[in-house]
Amino acid sequence: MNGLATTRGNVAALLAAQSALPATFDDRARVRIGAAAETAPEILLALAGDADVTVRAAVAMNAAAPAQVDSLLAQDHDERVRTILAHKLATLVPGLRHAESDRLGDTAFSTLATLVEDEAERVRTAIADVLKDMPEAPRSLILRLARDSSVAVFDPVIRLSPLLSEEDLLALTRQPPSSATATAVARRANISESVCDAIAITADTAAITALLENQSAAIREATLDSLISRAAAYEPWHGPLVRRPRLSPRATRALSEIVATQLLDELISRADLAPALSAELKQRLAVRLQPDPGSPRAEPLLADAMSEARALAHDGQLTEAVIITAVQRAEARRATALLAVAAEVPVSVVERAATLRSAKGLVSLVWKAGMTMRLATPLQTLLARIAPNVVLRASANGQFPLALEEMRWQIEFLSRMGS
Repeated sequence: MNGLATTRGNVAALLAAQSALPATFDDRARVRIGAAAETAPEILLALAGDADVTVRAAVAMNAAAPAQVDSLLAQDHDERVRTILAHKLATLVPGLRHAESDRLGDTAFSTLATLVEDEAERVRTAIADVLKDMPEAPRSLILRLARDSSVAVFDPVIRLSPLLSEEDLLALTRQPPSSATATAVARRANISESVCDAIAITADTAAITALLENQSAAIREATLDSLISRAAAYEPWHGPLVRRPRLSPRATRALSEIVATQLLDELISRADLAPALSAELKQRLAVRLQPDPGSPRAEPLLADAMSEARALAHDGQLTEAVIITAVQRAEARRATALLAVAAEVPVSVVERAATLRSAKGLVSLVWKAGMTMRLATPLQTLLARIAPNVVLRASANGQFPLALEEMRWQIEFLSRMGS
């Protein structure tokens, strides 16, 4: 390419000769020229060393810039310029692969490889964001990105790149470059049994939690049994285990012994349970909901319970977990007061729903309180004495089983009865 040795000293003359414009250009003019596809390579080379970062950024963004100009910009002292260049070169990868045997193609790939090693995380992230799911991406770059120390760089590549093999994923799991690498592997869609096994035998509880949450992960039954046997000490595993797509009867029974009451109720709601197993778990739930005579807890007077509930609400601590704890302890007055304050209704409305044994009324009050069906199901048993096998349960997607209009009507009906 002739003239690429042109110096900044005669850039104005070159520009004037090419475009018949004046020899002196302001910043805006240099930016426009640097971004233009028709600008001569010699001029782009000169502008790549411009004192104005905006001009250099315009050249970095120019898809027509020759490889030598990109190579120069890859050494720019401003990481914003290098980030723009990295994004551009990564975007051009499909076309570069066809020129990979050419000298210019080799130079472009070499420049991209340099940027993958850049000290600035945002530069490497820009490349990862483009190459993460690109089938034409150079495998060597994908492997480098997957072994990066930054989550922002490696996570999308590990989760999405079609170029990573099972052997690559196993290597990343067994010798993780970062504490979060195995978690990224665990979140990848459709990981194999071997990869699942490799994650399951680690002491990385975050990665195992992510694995259990990954509905497409091919976890062997034996591996799942092993994790359940360890799960008593790791509460974050309980919910994902209960929601696994397939559970054997043995795994279901084992889980029912260690999960909290609300998760046991969710386990009972699974559509794939055999009738006999479902009945067994419902009986277990009924036993749990009975008060423990060995450790009685004095119930406060309703007025005191209401004062306590208002204080919790004032401090922002009236949570679903607080009400569930009261239900698990069979503290009916406390649960009544907490629900009334959370739903912003008179306590008489909650008492009326309990007296009428209105499952719909209690579910509606829980909805108004901003809580979920995890609370509504055991609350029906405690306050309205509804048997566990006939309580209103969550819909298939875990939502309330009643329409919004019906729940509004239930609350209005219960409120009107006292007027």
